[in-house]
Amino acid sequence: MKPRLDDEDPDRLYTITGGRSRVGGGSLDLVTLIVSESEPTAGMQSEHARILRTCRRPTAVVELSADLGLPVSVVRILLCDLLDAGVVTARHPRPTHSPDALPSPELLKRVLLGLRKL
Repeated sequence: MKPRLDDEDPDRLYTITGGRSRVGGGSLDLVTLIVSESEPTAGMQSEHARILRTCRRPTAVVELSADLGLPVSVVRILLCDLLDAGVVTARHPRPTHSPDALPSPELLKRVLLGLRKL
């Protein structure tokens, strides 16, 4: 059974993160997909190795947090270590800010009319 996040030993979390409490550089949001680019190596921190094994298929940051039984803030720090080492890649969700990605106003009007007829 995995430990509950609120039961986590602060000393263990301090050790896992090397005393860091914040992520430096780019931010990883909860839905950012992480993908392994290599296999774990001998001597690698066990949490890093677990992340690499889990992320053989794209896995969201929030899923990693749940799988590892660690707070998201700790998982982000570990992921930054792996990103800096080049052994994982992060795929951020694509924004829909381009005009081509949005439905046309005419289509929206037809949908609204259809909903009103229901």
